[in-house]
Amino acid sequence: MARRRMSRLQLADAAKLSVSTLEKGLSGERPFTLATLIRIEDALGVRLRSAAAPAASPQAAADLGAYRREGVDWLIGSYLTLRPSFETPGAVYAYLTEIFWNDDAGHLGFSEKARLDAQFAQKGAVSMPYQSGHIYLVTNEHGQYRLMTLGRPSIAGNMYGLLTTLRSARGGRLTPVAAPVALLKWDAARRGEPALGLVAEGHAAFADYRREVDRVCDEEFSALIA
Repeated sequence: MARRRMSRLQLADAAKLSVSTLEKGLSGERPFTLATLIRIEDALGVRLRSAAAPAASPQAAADLGAYRREGVDWLIGSYLTLRPSFETPGAVYAYLTEIFWNDDAGHLGFSEKARLDAQFAQKGAVSMPYQSGHIYLVTNEHGQYRLMTLGRPSIAGNMYGLLTTLRSARGGRLTPVAAPVALLKWDAARRGEPALGLVAEGHAAFADYRREVDRVCDEEFSALIA
């Protein structure tokens, strides 16, 4: 861009991309698809892809379930993600999770968006083993894991399960926690923007959000045993 003296806005316009798509790709938050990369190459007049680079396999590795891309397209999209607040009893914490096909890695990936605590936003790989029929959203950062274990989507595309992660406790200690979590398939163009952040009693969305979180254990999608 510097050699072409183009701003990011000018490049996005020339490549017929949204500025958001360009920013996410340049920051590494979400890799460019092949089609997007070709548009950028055409706009810049240079080749960005390595001719020697092998094409990514359309099938995930065996340790992620060996699923093929055409068999998991139905899972791709945005999800309103709801879990109990770790700090405010009874309240619900809401943010977005995006599931997408990672062309470079050859498997489904996910990334979290619009979190109030953006520094803790997670991203990682999606595992779908045939044996259990469950879906796993796995973060592995330098050997530190966070995991969502989700049941298969409902007719509406919603998924319910458990989140296991770490939370900041007194004195800055990190303590393991497990909590119910609901991922609701969300089409913002059709349904509008959801309420995000801390949703407590009295908020217009609280009753609906709390009901979805409570469904996890009430309808035995998952169980918390003490």
